[in-house]
Amino acid sequence: MEKFFKLKEHGTNVRTEVLGGFTTFLTMAYIIFVNPQILGLAGVPSGAVFTATILAAAIGTFIMAFVANVPFAVAPGMGLNAFFTFTVVFGLGYSWQQALALVFICGLINIFITVTKIRKMIVQAIPESLQYAISGGIGLFIAYIGLKEAHFLTFTGEAYNLMVSTEGGGGIFKNIVPALADFTDPVSQVALIGLLITVVLLLKKVKSAILIGIVSTTIIGIAFNVTQIPALTADMFKIPSLAPTFLKLDFNGLFSGDKLFITLTTVFAFSLTDTFDTIGTFLGAGRKSGIFTEDDAKSVEHSKGLSTKMERALFADATATSIGALLGTSNTTTYVESAAGIAQGAKTGLASLTTGVLFLISLFLAPVALMVPGAATAPALIVVGIFMAEGLKNIEWGDLTVAIPAFLVLAFMGFSYSITNGIAFGFLFYSIAMILDKKGNKVHPIMYIITVLFILSFVLTAVV
Repeated sequence: MEKFFKLKEHGTNVRTEVLGGFTTFLTMAYIIFVNPQILGLAGVPSGAVFTATILAAAIGTFIMAFVANVPFAVAPGMGLNAFFTFTVVFGLGYSWQQALALVFICGLINIFITVTKIRKMIVQAIPESLQYAISGGIGLFIAYIGLKEAHFLTFTGEAYNLMVSTEGGGGIFKNIVPALADFTDPVSQVALIGLLITVVLLLKKVKSAILIGIVSTTIIGIAFNVTQIPALTADMFKIPSLAPTFLKLDFNGLFSGDKLFITLTTVFAFSLTDTFDTIGTFLGAGRKSGIFTEDDAKSVEHSKGLSTKMERALFADATATSIGALLGTSNTTTYVESAAGIAQGAKTGLASLTTGVLFLISLFLAPVALMVPGAATAPALIVVGIFMAEGLKNIEWGDLTVAIPAFLVLAFMGFSYSITNGIAFGFLFYSIAMILDKKGNKVHPIMYIITVLFILSFVLTAVV
């Protein structure tokens, strides 16, 4: 363990890494059941998706552990699975088998742009101010997920009339208004107790504070009937067959004349979202923890192969997407919840190995793996958000050229519930601000190229 993962070199030990991997697993284990539910709506056999989800997560995370030696976990991505079901299958009329083929192609494209170092060049082109903003934005995004999972927020639909013209009349619209919960919900009560426990432990500098907070909140949740203790039955050890989805990709007709444009547009949208979700997560969690060191900031012009951690981590992420498609699930991505394990102290692939093993174990004991309620993991996500906000102090808020794009990264990432949207608007307004400030020549050409691609993606999404 020590020699392979270089624990001493990274200033860590087996205990810290295992606890970090365990924490990451607990915060993302929900995907085991949520992914089959979402893909099941598209007609994909839910039992097979359950197995495919776990295997894709385990394999992708193992690749991250052994190839890149970084503490990031991989699994089918939320948002990407919704795009798979509601846009690709329901909206565009592809079969789920064709949708899997599109995911597979997306993975191959991401492998190509990783091996050719395009992905790493994108990372290097992002200015430092935006990197700090992305880190803080992901912190806000994670905390928002935590607030929702904790049931600290309520959302109500307020109907109102909007008159378009005096002749044409108008329509009924709903204004979704967030508000603070009244804390009568047992979930919010347990989550609040868990948040208090975790914060107290952190202030007292207790090691493994986040993990202790999750475990203790899970136990407290039993008294509130929030934590459900599974019944021990023979069925809980039964693994659903993978056969209904394994290698069921359908490439027929994807590139025929009438579908060529839509297919290319869909693959482009898949790849762009997948790429920037991953880059955002790496920059957000990796910058603060120092996981990606100076070698990842050097020029790639004369380096050969996957020479840095960043390159190997990007390769692991890209490879996992194609593997997941072969198994029968939507795009895998590096999970932002990995930040919880990193905050616990994880620094190497041993944490990822631990997370991957726990995923495999959950194949046999899924009810036990999911016994930890969202009310127990939500406080951990909120606390991680606090940690990741630290880098915001390094942004020059007095300089509007820097402040405007940085703020828009934060706003759109958190409020639109998308890492990619935050990065897109940050890139767009950074380019505009620099041009208007007569500093356009200081912007890396890749920034302009990516900005144009984001605009094209928005236009194509609106048109298609």
